[in-house]
Amino acid sequence: MMLHRAEQVAAISITRIWTIVSLMIIVPVGFYAKFYTGPAANWVNNSLSGLFYVIFWCLLIFLMVAHKPGVIALAVLLVTCTLEFAQLWHLPVLEFARSNFFGRTLLGTYFTWSDFPYYFLGCGIGWLWMRFLHTSADKLTR
Repeated sequence: MMLHRAEQVAAISITRIWTIVSLMIIVPVGFYAKFYTGPAANWVNNSLSGLFYVIFWCLLIFLMVAHKPGVIALAVLLVTCTLEFAQLWHLPVLEFARSNFFGRTLLGTYFTWSDFPYYFLGCGIGWLWMRFLHTSADKLTR
């Protein structure tokens, strides 16, 4: 069923609001995982936090460009995997970028194969989350 222009605008607005709310949830959860100090802290800090990192990027891009969730999730997965492989290179410009917290958080510091399952799982969850936001907004405007 084709939505009228006003319904499309309302659906986009509702989707954007809920995407912002989602980001307001995932950002603190991701930082909490990065700074967690309890049992299995190393795993939570260095592996599980990658899942939240990927979900964050899916939602942020979804907020900025209302594109198909599958395309966004795939693009985030490709970029994240590329960044993981870039950790094998220690070029001066990359080392400089990694010399502060935000650079280390965005680019990572060391390569590990065990991060890839978390990237794939994060993209899958991100894709489902974006689809949910998109379809929920459509249902609310009907």
